[in-house]
Amino acid sequence: MKIVFTVIFSLISLAFTFGQYGKIAEVSKEGDHNPVETTITINPQNPKNIVASCTMLTKFVPGYSDFTYASTDGGLTWTEVQNENAEKRIQGDDGVSYGINGRVYHSFLAYWDSNRGHDRQASSGIFISSSKDEGFNWDRRAVVVDHINTRAPMEDKPYVIADNSPASKYKSNVYLAWTHFAIYGSHNPADSSQIYFSRSIDSGKTFSSPVRISETGGDCVDSSNTVEGAITAVGPNGEVYVVWAGPKGIVMTESNDGGETFGHEKVIGWIYHGWDLEVPGIGRANGMPVTKVDNSNSPYRGTIYVNWVDNRYGDPDVFIKYSRDNGKSWSNVIRVNDDKIRNGKYQFFTWMSVDPVDGSINIIFYDRRETNGTFTGLTLARSINGGRTFVNYKINQIPFECNPKVFFGDYIGIDSYNGEVAADYMYFKNNTSTAINCAIFQFKPGTQDIDK
Repeated sequence: MKIVFTVIFSLISLAFTFGQYGKIAEVSKEGDHNPVETTITINPQNPKNIVASCTMLTKFVPGYSDFTYASTDGGLTWTEVQNENAEKRIQGDDGVSYGINGRVYHSFLAYWDSNRGHDRQASSGIFISSSKDEGFNWDRRAVVVDHINTRAPMEDKPYVIADNSPASKYKSNVYLAWTHFAIYGSHNPADSSQIYFSRSIDSGKTFSSPVRISETGGDCVDSSNTVEGAITAVGPNGEVYVVWAGPKGIVMTESNDGGETFGHEKVIGWIYHGWDLEVPGIGRANGMPVTKVDNSNSPYRGTIYVNWVDNRYGDPDVFIKYSRDNGKSWSNVIRVNDDKIRNGKYQFFTWMSVDPVDGSINIIFYDRRETNGTFTGLTLARSINGGRTFVNYKINQIPFECNPKVFFGDYIGIDSYNGEVAADYMYFKNNTSTAINCAIFQFKPGTQDIDK
């Protein structure tokens, strides 16, 4: 069962604007209250079809809290789809990913917590639903893990990815990793956070029993000494990489058998001063790593890229490093934002996509280099030389002032295909309300030439 609202804009209605670079389109519809944590994926079989999702904080339609958005014109107009949530749990930490089989997957957590004033029995689970009609209708959700009538353990921050490599013998497998809290928020050293993993080998219909893949855990405080931000990425031959952040820094583990088993974890980098950042005007912010692999036929095919934010130069900046040999060795750290170092300006909430056709790296982040106080803009950074250098493009979203009393989520999203780049993000429409926009760019594949 679903409810569908179509939001249609004309070229002359100013519902999207031609900025300095790209187009800005509204995604969330009027009346949606405080959508945050938005995620996006482009259909490789039909790049004009884009699917997004978000966490809806204050709009509770009875029986519904599962929101997705679908576009069939490259992100210029969007249809909102409300999918039935029979148990009426609170949902969050959404992720979306298209598979090579034309099916799009939507991962999320769903919970009730009686300690937070909810009048239902406690529960905590991770679920995945899928759609085979470009995101307009969704199949019954598959259970990855579900704890009923208990508030512990707590499962958090799942992120789904499909194996889309034609050369992989595991193509069409679906993977996700997440943080498992023994007791969320506990300060007891005996309680730990760990990274867990599950896979589907039947196009998302069923999932394997979750397995722990971290060897070293963290605390349960939900801060820099907690292991969090696990993102799965898949290489050209089906290699599965999972990278996360924690007290040891940036940690990676690898599977070469389609996610059935994993090797030993290894530290591949350091997040200076930890992943839990302080950003004025934002209730909480993180610099957790985002991981992608180049599956194109570019000269950099197979390169693993890891993108994060830290304070090594005194204020939050966006960074990347890469490996050209399946994670055996890593490049030096490259600073992505190109404003002056140590200028006291904040960049935060980075997300990355690697174009599966031209191999370009496209990174979106919030940017305060040209604003004062908590006013915030956005930047797209793009590399066409394997991550060695980046060109920054100012997104002509009107800068907005942030309110730390309004939850702003933990992440934004971006995807790319054959030079088309679509990035979705939340912004403050006013002092108390957020909304979702999509920034759309068209580059000549493999170049920095952009259609303004």
